[in-house]
Amino acid sequence: MKLSGNLSKLNLALIAVGAICAGSAHAQSGVTLYGVADMNVEFANHVGTVPSAANKFNAGPSNSVYRMDSGGLSGSRWGLRGTEDLGNGMKSVFVLESGFNLDTGTSQQSSRLFGRQAYVGVQSTRFGQVTFGRQYTSIFEGLANFVPASFATQYEPIVMLTGANFREDNTIKYSGQFGPVSALAHWSFGTGLALPTTVANGPLLGGNGEVPGQFRRDTAYGAALTYIAGPVGVAVAYDQFNPTISNPLTAAALGSGSFKKATIAGSYAFGPAKIMGGYRWGQNKDQNGGLIERDDFYWIGANYQVTPALGLTLEYDYDHVKRFFASTSTPNPWQVAFIADYTLSKRTDVYLTTAYAKNAGLGLDSAMIGYANSLSLGNSYTLASGQSNMLGVAVGIRHKF
Repeated sequence: MKLSGNLSKLNLALIAVGAICAGSAHAQSGVTLYGVADMNVEFANHVGTVPSAANKFNAGPSNSVYRMDSGGLSGSRWGLRGTEDLGNGMKSVFVLESGFNLDTGTSQQSSRLFGRQAYVGVQSTRFGQVTFGRQYTSIFEGLANFVPASFATQYEPIVMLTGANFREDNTIKYSGQFGPVSALAHWSFGTGLALPTTVANGPLLGGNGEVPGQFRRDTAYGAALTYIAGPVGVAVAYDQFNPTISNPLTAAALGSGSFKKATIAGSYAFGPAKIMGGYRWGQNKDQNGGLIERDDFYWIGANYQVTPALGLTLEYDYDHVKRFFASTSTPNPWQVAFIADYTLSKRTDVYLTTAYAKNAGLGLDSAMIGYANSLSLGNSYTLASGQSNMLGVAVGIRHKF
């Protein structure tokens, strides 16, 4: 009888909690829970370790790896998004989005709780949207529909194209849709990006910014315009990041550099196919205006919907390195990637993704981008010492909710 009484009390408690939750859900009817769970098994060859002071900036011997990876076509994530109607065509909006490693259950984006996105703002049906928080840069969002692999997590050279600062803390962002034209602009008071040195005598880059008396430190800004009407699409974008340049031995800040990128891209759709490509100009300078890096990046590729369930993607990326520190003869990295994606239902698909990279690791990971792919993903795509190419193949499953 005593046990039965306790169960009755438990049932009453559960009913009360359910009623509270139901009332909360009704009061916040504009809130949506969403996410992606993406997992694959991968093979990659000629893999080394990220160069650092600890290993004397030596990538080490070549190895093949067989591993389980979180995020092949999409980064695994969960999030909350919501809106509230304020009247007169105005809404308040928010997004909280957390990236995680599905294979280990750990957080991504330097263990941030909401490292993918975290912002709040207001939206007008007439004038557009203004948001505040951790957000994607204008160049990243503006190019999303002009890259064949759609910024697929595993092998896409996102950092080479947009910069490692494609997500930024402390950001004010504007976005507006005016017929076929989309306008984007943003300003970050401090990007929150910090990269260790991966070359001998190279500087530490980035930091938290927002330092009293040093307004420029780790700031960033950019803008993008896109035009999509019928089968034709065009995009232009500019991005600038002013990272802290620090002494690698003492970590003392020396000043702010200027990392600049400008791009133009286009697309054309016909029948079940869509071709797209573009060009990105890049120039990185140190705190004294000295040239660190100058390159021209190109990409081209296509999507083809073979059947309603089967889609194919092919993408070629090439970087013409004009200068990297003192070198004007750095081998030009390039990569070809292929994706076959088969839809099982509206929310679940299976896929094969593969890429071959020359003069860099997969995703064009190298000292040119501070090995940012390897450092952020937690899986090395660093070319081993003495190697000049890398092949990766992965088979996976993705579920969206």
